[in-house]
Amino acid sequence: MLDNIALGLSEALSWSNLYWCFVGVLFGTFMGVLPGIGTLVSMSLLFPFTFYLDPAAAIIMLGGIYYGTTYGGSTASILLNVPGTPAGAVACLDGYEMTKQGRSGVALMIAAVASFIGASFGILLMMGLSPAISRLALSFGPAEYVGLILLGLVAASTIAANSPLKGVAMIVLGILLGLVGIDVNSGMPRFTFGSIEFFDGISLVALANGLFGVSEIIYSVNKGHERAERTTKVTLRSLVPTREDVNRSVMPMARGAGIGSFLGALPGTGATIASFMSYAVEQLIAKDPSRFGKGAIEGVAGPETANNAADQTAFIPTLTLGIPGSVSMALILGVLTMHNITPGPNLINQHADLFWAVVMSFWIGNIMLLILNLPLIGIWVRVLTLPYKYVYPAVLLLVCVGIYSVESNSVDVWVVVLFGLAGYVMRLLDLPPAPLLLGFVLGPMLEENFRRALLMSHGDPITFFASPIAATLIFAVIVIFIVTVGLSLRGGRMRREGMETFTDDGAPRKEEQGS
Repeated sequence: MLDNIALGLSEALSWSNLYWCFVGVLFGTFMGVLPGIGTLVSMSLLFPFTFYLDPAAAIIMLGGIYYGTTYGGSTASILLNVPGTPAGAVACLDGYEMTKQGRSGVALMIAAVASFIGASFGILLMMGLSPAISRLALSFGPAEYVGLILLGLVAASTIAANSPLKGVAMIVLGILLGLVGIDVNSGMPRFTFGSIEFFDGISLVALANGLFGVSEIIYSVNKGHERAERTTKVTLRSLVPTREDVNRSVMPMARGAGIGSFLGALPGTGATIASFMSYAVEQLIAKDPSRFGKGAIEGVAGPETANNAADQTAFIPTLTLGIPGSVSMALILGVLTMHNITPGPNLINQHADLFWAVVMSFWIGNIMLLILNLPLIGIWVRVLTLPYKYVYPAVLLLVCVGIYSVESNSVDVWVVVLFGLAGYVMRLLDLPPAPLLLGFVLGPMLEENFRRALLMSHGDPITFFASPIAATLIFAVIVIFIVTVGLSLRGGRMRREGMETFTDDGAPRKEEQGS
């Protein structure tokens, strides 16, 4: 372990990697402060730069954006009651109440410290568990990988989406889009419609920017007037918490670190669910639950620790198993594959310098964030007052320039526009775009391992149940799918029955009034 730490530090402390780590965390914090932008859009904007960087610098920069947006997301939540990221939405409940009480500085300080503690706990788990998980995964064959990929897809579509059926439909659509291009086995073009530009498949960068960046801008372009215009002055003296604040925050931070680390490593959960889960736990075990929602410091400390711990442990399945647990991790996976590095069990052995450089850069990045976050609060407050009519055109310009610079192909710009409109329509129809991107990234991997397993077994489908690991994974996929779809159908039926009980104006129907 000491040798690995020394190897990682020697790489992470190089001037180049330090520079890109700083760029990542600073840009991530800035984009996290802006409401409606989010982690994925922030990563997508600088994604084209990864083509010109070495793999370690690319992952370090995107990783810095990934956890940097979580740091910045809580700032807008606490100061303006407008969450910069979905994971920061929980901070609105008590953080903004503390701002109205004149204690915004304390809330921001606790949020920053909690974020650092949660991230540190997640990194320690990553350092200790990743090699063990990698050794275990070396016994995985094509059949086991099929089960693992299916488990990740089904979990992501059923847990993260409001409607499991819609999530599964988006997964299937993403898999179909991932099949566009030259077939690896036969060398024949598929679904290209004779267009040479699609022989290499649909651009991941264009798809991500269109579905999330452009569609979000289209959806929010007329909503700039809805954000709160309230600002507040924060001084360095107001950042110091009282002894009671510290005492109330210690245990929520400890519980949040555990909850976030566990949920972050599971596919389909991530920082948002971890923060809400932590808040629910703190409210459940509190001696006086009525304090929550009225400025309870535990409502800031626990969730902020949980979402940052989840951000770090999300890298465990991505790097050790090659299975992204979230959409953002799918982009990390895409960077590795574009640099001809296969993520999975052999990554730690074959690219130990890359793996440990990334891990140690997380320590450096989180220290940078802790140092940067508090002095820059005044700047972030001013940024939040910028009119959206200036912010959105700048973001669109960055998207188009970044997409075109990847391969100097104007078709990719039109692909961004097409998927931006598609993402907007999906937003109106309440269709989740995140499972689509996961299916797009994992679809080719699923097909490759599926066909390889059948080739090795001479076409016998029993091979997917031959080993205990593969059989367990496939069984888990079936159980999760049946249970979640069943609960979804039951919930839909109960909602319909509830709507039938009332008239259009909300009054009980006559046959119900007597009962």
